[in-house]
Amino acid sequence: MMELTELRKQILGVIEKNSKIDIHELSILLGVSELEIANEISRMEKEKVICGYHTLINWDNTSDERVNAMIEVQVTPQRGDGFDRIAERIYNFSEVKAIYLMSGGYDFLVLLEEKTMRAVSQFVSEKLSTIEAVRGTATHFVLKKYKDHGTILTEEKEDERMVITP
Repeated sequence: MMELTELRKQILGVIEKNSKIDIHELSILLGVSELEIANEISRMEKEKVICGYHTLINWDNTSDERVNAMIEVQVTPQRGDGFDRIAERIYNFSEVKAIYLMSGGYDFLVLLEEKTMRAVSQFVSEKLSTIEAVRGTATHFVLKKYKDHGTILTEEKEDERMVITP
């Protein structure tokens, strides 16, 4: 694990909020040459500090229906491998958007995004629950997203109260 320099922290702080910013703008913002910025970004990509660039889409504002589910999974850790081999088996399913090892009442939190509740149900019953190490699951469906990846997804309501003056 490499120590984060101040420049790297600054670069990551900016591109985490806006991955579309170009190197020229980033160099002006940080007061560093474009070449130095490009080299640092390239090194961080090679080191897997930067793992990808994603677009956050508010599917509620489209005609495309999506169902987001969070699945709590309890497992029996594997001798010698702990949770890693089970996590690998789960994250290799194309339906899985994210998987996290958790502390508390369950071991993994699995995030899915599917077209229908039935598709989520089929994934849990036909793929996830059939893994030998899985002891139990609890599925929760997201009803509405208000904020995702630091971005507010709902429109702020204007104050409609009338101003009363004495």
